[in-house]
Amino acid sequence: MSLKKTIILVVVILLIDQISKIYIKTHFELQESVEVFSWFKIFFIENDGMAWGTKISDFIPFIDERTAKVALTVFRMVAICGIGYWLYDVTKKHKPNVLIWAIAFIFAGALGNIIDSVFYGVLFNDSYGQVAVFMPDTGGYDSLLHGKVVDMLYFPLIEIDLPNWVPFYGGKRFNFFEPIFNVADVAISTGFIMLIVFNKRAFAKK
Repeated sequence: MSLKKTIILVVVILLIDQISKIYIKTHFELQESVEVFSWFKIFFIENDGMAWGTKISDFIPFIDERTAKVALTVFRMVAICGIGYWLYDVTKKHKPNVLIWAIAFIFAGALGNIIDSVFYGVLFNDSYGQVAVFMPDTGGYDSLLHGKVVDMLYFPLIEIDLPNWVPFYGGKRFNFFEPIFNVADVAISTGFIMLIVFNKRAFAKK
């Protein structure tokens, strides 16, 4: 796979991700949802940069939220530089296409979420009880590096009330699949799945 085709693939994934996020951000209020099918909804939420709608505090509860947010964003910026170099290297060396595709998916997805984290705080006002505006006159909802990642894809494949006799969870609402995510998350997950499933082909030895 040529370097030109690799760049086109990354750009296409990035555009799909950013266009979908900007549309949701400028047309939906936070927590607003639209049912597309019974098993698929557009559900607008924001998170601090973790994948699949999770929060930083879920993993690092003892660190100030804003400090952890900046630390995570900086770490991801450093990591994306490493992934970008890896992608460039395997492309120039004409490594197996499945490896190039996988790294390209991971790189594009990670870059898509980093754009949210770095810039969305200054590009949009908040979405609480209102539809956000791009480049508002009053300024964004936060400073650089403090943007929130836009998530919107929700697949409640199974939604049932568990019977009371079920241990620990009896009487509670059970959702499968509960995480809400975005196109960037899908790209990252796709890349990792490709590396796992096609591991021998991706890292084939002559």
